[in-house]
Amino acid sequence: MSSNVLSGVLTLLHTACGAGVLAMPFAFKPFGLMPGLITLTFCGICSLCGLLLQTRIAKYVPKSENASFAKLTQLINPSLSIVFDFAIAVKCFGVGVSYLIIVGDLVPQIVQSIFYHNDDSTGGLQEHHRLLDRRLYITLVMMFVIAPLCFKRSLNSLRYASMIAIISVAYLSGLIIYHFLNRHQLERGQVYFMVPHRDSSSHSPLTTLPIFVFAYTCHHNMFSVINEQTDKTFRILRRIPIFAISFAYILYLIIGGAGYMTFGENIVGNILTLYPNSISTTIGRLAMLLLVMLAFPLQCHPCRSSIKNIFIFIEDFRKGRLHDNRTGFIPLDDFNSEEPHDELSQQSSEGPTLRSESQRHTNVITLCVLVFSYILAISITSLAKVLAIVGATGSTSISFILPGLFGYKLIGSEFTNRNERVPVSIKIFKYLGLSLFIWGLVIMIASLSATVFLGTSSH
Repeated sequence: MSSNVLSGVLTLLHTACGAGVLAMPFAFKPFGLMPGLITLTFCGICSLCGLLLQTRIAKYVPKSENASFAKLTQLINPSLSIVFDFAIAVKCFGVGVSYLIIVGDLVPQIVQSIFYHNDDSTGGLQEHHRLLDRRLYITLVMMFVIAPLCFKRSLNSLRYASMIAIISVAYLSGLIIYHFLNRHQLERGQVYFMVPHRDSSSHSPLTTLPIFVFAYTCHHNMFSVINEQTDKTFRILRRIPIFAISFAYILYLIIGGAGYMTFGENIVGNILTLYPNSISTTIGRLAMLLLVMLAFPLQCHPCRSSIKNIFIFIEDFRKGRLHDNRTGFIPLDDFNSEEPHDELSQQSSEGPTLRSESQRHTNVITLCVLVFSYILAISITSLAKVLAIVGATGSTSISFILPGLFGYKLIGSEFTNRNERVPVSIKIFKYLGLSLFIWGLVIMIASLSATVFLGTSSH
């Protein structure tokens, strides 16, 4: 595996293996073990299809430009770009909020384990209750760790952080296996190998299905990975999603299956909160804390770019410049590029001033994303609820609907002559895109309706 391919695999794996790792065992709860494993496998295959479609459609972007959802939208219908950018922004923003919720879940437990482990008196804990307040640690981590990383202009500076994050997930897998082998020491609920018996208090599988979809979502960084590759042939590019999804599947198989079998019906949205305080558990919590802190910028950067695209779209629409994707249309910002794309900034003598203004806009958007993420994170405590909503909306859009739509509309479009024979492989990918698009719409409507009207666990 070349260094470029390895770097791409690590980036996608780091993006995918975030909050979904902790919630994966909970996703099994309304399914049961075997149906949960089948669903996990099927969602992984669908996500892989979406990534493979992205590797096929990237070639339709002019070679002089970087591939992005925004650029592809210009090829089929520029007026749809605001819808897609909104979906991407919502997904990335929601994931960022879930990371901060995890910080609020884990840091107080880490502090309690290290400093108050031997303090058995209720009065002792009450005396230090302010030091165990989740809001305090969300604030500190946001100010001194996450914010400085998010204001960086490029994702390249986080390349080595991906390796650290993957090691953290590997350690968590070992911790879950250890507790699974020693599960007799834990408070275990009923484990169902098939679909659990339901009563009025049970949740529909549709309420946690989005968590399976969410867990594999790394598609918003796929084009960034493609743009960084030296060899952009499909034969090489396809290795990146295949390796990334395969590794993610193995991790989720271990974490989800073993975690659910450890606690059964007692499982909650963040499995690490269930383990008793110990050195190994504290290390696991520290590892996951490191993972989400380093992964937050991977969500903030594309969220920021999508919001910039939305503002540019609105400005172009207001000035009447959004009328044709071939003539008179000023391109939207590249999805993962923080460099200004405004044609005026390239031609005007005031270029440095406009670039400075663009950087100020970028900083303002970043600050707004961080502030609103912080407000929601200190107000919401349910990790599973956030992941279910984000998975049902943003994740399905980015993983299935967008790649499927672009694949169906663009793949094979070069064959304009009806008498020209279209290769079978082209037809397969084209209609794979259509199937994925329809499947994404079904999942979005059904899962979002179930999450909103039937609800999910608050823990």
